[in-house]
Amino acid sequence: MDTAVIVVGAGPAGLMLAGELRLAGVEVTVLERLPESTGESRGLGFTTRTMEVFDQRGLLPRFGGLETSAQGHFGGIPLDLSVLDGAHLPNKTIPQSRTEGVLEEWAAQLGADIRRGHEVLSLSQGPDHVEVEVRGPAGTQRLRGAYLVGCDGGRSTIRNRAGFDFPGTAATLEMYLADVRGLDLRQRMIGETLPGGMVMVGHLDGGITRLIVCEGGTPPKKRTAPVPYADVAAAWQRLTGEDISHGEPVWISSFGDATRQVTEYRKGRVLLAGDSAHIHLPAGGQGMNTSLQDSVNLGWKLAAVVRGTAPQSLLDTYHSERHPVGARLMMNTRAQGLLFLSGSEMQPLRDVLRELTAYPDVTLHLARMVSGLEIRYDVGEGDHPLLGRRLPHVELVGGDTKTSTTQLLHPARGVLLDLADNAALRETAGPWADRVDVVTATPHESGPLADTTGVLVRPDGHVAWTASGPQDLGAALERWFGPA
Repeated sequence: MDTAVIVVGAGPAGLMLAGELRLAGVEVTVLERLPESTGESRGLGFTTRTMEVFDQRGLLPRFGGLETSAQGHFGGIPLDLSVLDGAHLPNKTIPQSRTEGVLEEWAAQLGADIRRGHEVLSLSQGPDHVEVEVRGPAGTQRLRGAYLVGCDGGRSTIRNRAGFDFPGTAATLEMYLADVRGLDLRQRMIGETLPGGMVMVGHLDGGITRLIVCEGGTPPKKRTAPVPYADVAAAWQRLTGEDISHGEPVWISSFGDATRQVTEYRKGRVLLAGDSAHIHLPAGGQGMNTSLQDSVNLGWKLAAVVRGTAPQSLLDTYHSERHPVGARLMMNTRAQGLLFLSGSEMQPLRDVLRELTAYPDVTLHLARMVSGLEIRYDVGEGDHPLLGRRLPHVELVGGDTKTSTTQLLHPARGVLLDLADNAALRETAGPWADRVDVVTATPHESGPLADTTGVLVRPDGHVAWTASGPQDLGAALERWFGPA
């Protein structure tokens, strides 16, 4: 083998996956078609769940001071995200280019082999390997790995070459996305519905204004070049009456509302993550964030299989856990598109939904949906509220040592929290010491861990077992971490 895992695509999903694999000590080679980053940033900011994910890997400080906001929306209906008590608030200002830069530096420091200017031309699978033909600066070569993960975006070469089924609906409209200098526009962070369409305005660093323009009755076009700025300015003036023709575009793109999801996230030794597996209207910036979380779910599982500590069946849980998340993402972004981008016929529904968000339970439900906090995986029997969910940040005290659930997850290993100084619990986990860290501690104060004396946490932060449930600890350890 030339490498253990080949990752195709050096976007957020691919770079996050490379870092996760290297944390587990697995060799990874990232192939990126572009010779250098474009600097374009379709994605902007992090949802609450992604803030948690970055925090559990110790990555948040790499972004510097992060501005957060409790202002959110569902299809243009304002949501107060402060109802997510105790959770990180989202960030809405970090451009995708900066996210990619941080993740690339992190993955490279961990030892990932990142090769830019390398385009995959073809692939084939054998019984124990995947082989790709790659065109790079030194010519065409072949590269062989045990597994390959396509993280190469909505027009994924890997998805097409490997024959994944990608059903869904085609785009019905075209929207413009532009970063522009020299504009003085009032901020419209959650967007504004107008008689002829919708506009959105965000203020970024460096005097740049982020614009999104959707004019009604604009069918999607097959473009081979960027949208002329004159077209963006003309659509903006028709919708708002404001003249922005004097602006200096940094970059311009267009996108539609196509909604598609692969029927399976794995075919043999080829897997898909991020936009390669699902595309949708970018409502609320959920796309990049879901892609990052795909990689965090997959990374530790793929690493365990490559190392031989877990059977290939562990990889089946990647599809069973993340495909429903992607399907729900398709549902909520389509709903938001109907609310936000339809005409006046949708106004009564907008008004009703606005009334409903006055009820705390409705706001909490929608806030959890768009923030990624509603996700609960099926990890087995039990009714503890944490089971299958991500373990929230909890301060822990063990003797004279203070730590937290977040800090314990930095190495991306399993963690067994012994919250009652239970020698039998520690003895049971002993045979998995090479994969699971056992920590005896008590919560600093009562909170989500108050109703159990032990918790098994997967490397992705999701709770796989609690002492208050009917599951056997040994069985849970074997299911998620392989035989002892």
